[in-house]
Amino acid sequence: MKAKDIIKNGLIKENPTWVLVLGMCPTLATTTSAVNGMSMGLATTFVLLMSNIVISLLKSVIPDKVRIPAFIVVIATFVTIVQLVMQGFLPALYETLGLFIPLIVVNCIVLGRAEAFASKNNIWHSALDGLFMGLGFTWALTLVGMVREILGTGSVFGWKFIGEADGMLLFILPPGGFICLGLLMALVRYIQNKKTSKA
Repeated sequence: MKAKDIIKNGLIKENPTWVLVLGMCPTLATTTSAVNGMSMGLATTFVLLMSNIVISLLKSVIPDKVRIPAFIVVIATFVTIVQLVMQGFLPALYETLGLFIPLIVVNCIVLGRAEAFASKNNIWHSALDGLFMGLGFTWALTLVGMVREILGTGSVFGWKFIGEADGMLLFILPPGGFICLGLLMALVRYIQNKKTSKA
């Protein structure tokens, strides 16, 4: 597989949120603002990148019977690093994301990429896959967070642009997350189908 294809797959063709529909729990729970969505996406990107590299390095020495538990131990190591760094240097953000940082361990995107890609490919391709799957997840979470924040509070990245007016509370609440995600997913699929039909 070419590097160009891996990059395109992660960002667009096999995007974890829009196409594979994976990692919906953090997508809906942490995207009440653009900063939260972006932070969760970047934390997941780091874990994806590092775990893909390590699993690709160790794939020939991990016995087949303990493959999944070994992958989880590797992933949990990098999640712990992210958790401790956030707790030490970004305590406010850590408090906001809370439980969802340790839950990266069981995020099906991370384990899925370890099993489907890193355990079968070389280090370079595995690193690219982890990085761009993570960045694809990050841009999706940031977009959902931006739309929810704009509609819910009239601000984006903390910058208020609707004056003193309040936004629509619905979009900050879980039902608004579902509505926003569904509409954005439909829009992304529509754009992708239009491009495919033109090509």
